[in-house]
Amino acid sequence: MKVAVFSCKPYDKRTLATFTNEADLSMTYFESRLSMETISLVKGFDAVSCFVNDDVNAEVIRLLKQQGVNTIALRCAGFNNVDLEAAKAEGIKVFHVPDYSPTSVAEHAVALIMTLNRKTHRAYHRVKEGNFALEGLMGFNLAGKTVGCIGTGRIGAAFCRIMKGFGCRVLCYDLSPSQALIDHGCEYITLEEIYQQSDIISLHCPLNASTHHLINKHSLDKMKDGVMIINTSRGALVHAQEAIDALYTGKIGYLGLDVYEQENKIFFEDMSSHIIQDSVFQLMLTFPNVVVTGHQGYFTIEALNHIAQTTVDNLLHHQSDSSGARQLA
Repeated sequence: MKVAVFSCKPYDKRTLATFTNEADLSMTYFESRLSMETISLVKGFDAVSCFVNDDVNAEVIRLLKQQGVNTIALRCAGFNNVDLEAAKAEGIKVFHVPDYSPTSVAEHAVALIMTLNRKTHRAYHRVKEGNFALEGLMGFNLAGKTVGCIGTGRIGAAFCRIMKGFGCRVLCYDLSPSQALIDHGCEYITLEEIYQQSDIISLHCPLNASTHHLINKHSLDKMKDGVMIINTSRGALVHAQEAIDALYTGKIGYLGLDVYEQENKIFFEDMSSHIIQDSVFQLMLTFPNVVVTGHQGYFTIEALNHIAQTTVDNLLHHQSDSSGARQLA
């Protein structure tokens, strides 16, 4: 099987190569993303492998079929960037990686909480400049605080367990409550109650019509003043401009983002010598109580190895297998 691998960075190539050495796969690596502009690259391939910001819309899928591609192997859990109905109609199989070390993303969410709370990002630069003053670096104890977790799948559940370890009261919202989390001392309540009671709210839900811009002026108005918002899931869960408005008023006291709605234009690339053409994003970065990372929550060696192995398994077997992979279309 000939596979065109898009959005492929050196670390992706290294881990994929490890698991294809013994496999009957021929992989060609492209750093560019799959889109209408790059669709011509798939000529002569049987399958494509894509990542979170590849644009696999209906027209791209139609052209993939024309070129003879019969399989799309996503190297991520999310699939909102793929038109599954179009893929099904064209007879193209779509696979993803539903479980690639949930603790990686959960631990990154906690890292954002700790950074924002204890202001280690600011302290680091102060000390580098010989400034050891503590004024402006005051934090708070996590023990006893109320943490709201929206979405308790594998990642959300891992996050909840960590926060219980800090001594937090953990409130959860999910359409399918987890008895294991309830047994662990977590409480399932309504979304409205999450907004009203939480000191910290962390998002671990998929992006769909019901969760698009879940954090907006209307939901923020229901929250405590100074609430901490953490998003390591999908960028469009947060309405960026309305979050900025809430930062100005103090409604949001802390904002930690590993994802951003317009990230496909900037994330995963070195933009240090470019002017980023996104005034909302640039404004967000000026706030001292905002920490943004470039979609690195998943970025651990354990997660990359699991993603690579599951992707190879998907391409080889074309069906659900012991790796935890799942066919979407």
